Amino acid sequence: MSELHRFFYPGVMTSGGVVTLESETAKHIWQVLRMDEGDRITLTDGKGTVANGEIQFAERHKCNVKISDTFLESRAGKQLHLCVAFTKNNARNEWLLEKATELGVGSITPISSSRFQKSHIRHDRWEKILQSAILQSKQSYLPDLNQLVPISTALDRFKNIPQKLIAHCHANSPKSALSDLLKGSEDAVVFIGPEGDFSPDEVNLCLNNGYKPVSLGAQRLRTETAAMSVAAYFNMVS
Repeated sequence: MSELHRFFYPGVMTSGGVVTLESETAKHIWQVLRMDEGDRITLTDGKGTVANGEIQFAERHKCNVKISDTFLESRAGKQLHLCVAFTKNNARNEWLLEKATELGVGSITPISSSRFQKSHIRHDRWEKILQSAILQSKQSYLPDLNQLVPISTALDRFKNIPQKLIAHCHANSPKSALSDLLKGSEDAVVFIGPEGDFSPDEVNLCLNNGYKPVSLGAQRLRTETAAMSVAAYFNMVS
């Protein structure tokens, strides 16, 4: 039996209940996939709840689904939290969000810094990107997408995470290889700097808060590439 198509539904789902999917999802089901009454689908709320159901009614702007069964999927492994100084190029930021979500990160926090170039943060659009990414990668948990905060706020937010790393490019500062520091056995938080890198004061602030400096290789990476290097490595070892 082939795997059911999976869709996002943010509301409450209970066995025997009926839910109405939003118009964009309904249009995709009816117009693109050509699904109709009697077809079965899977829904997830991005918080671990998964439901199987049967389409009762489908048209361009409306789709009703009767839930047959639900279950809570456990969240496997330890969590990686990315704190990233996003670029002013929104297409690159959205690529980062999509790929980080596919790789199963626990949270994404945009951070501001002295060399931060103001980004056009569209939180609602970004949430849609995350939703699409968990469906693509067949996950049931959305990463937490936090609001833009200063570095000091991010440091306080993740102060209890056992593994704390900061990636930067200052040549006169000793750094360890990512593979030597980042382990999959514990939750981790990694700070990724802006295009102009973190300032020396910002690096020292992180070091004074227990962060260890890490190298991502000999090449100088773009912000989103650096974030993906970390997320891909953690995904493999956790």
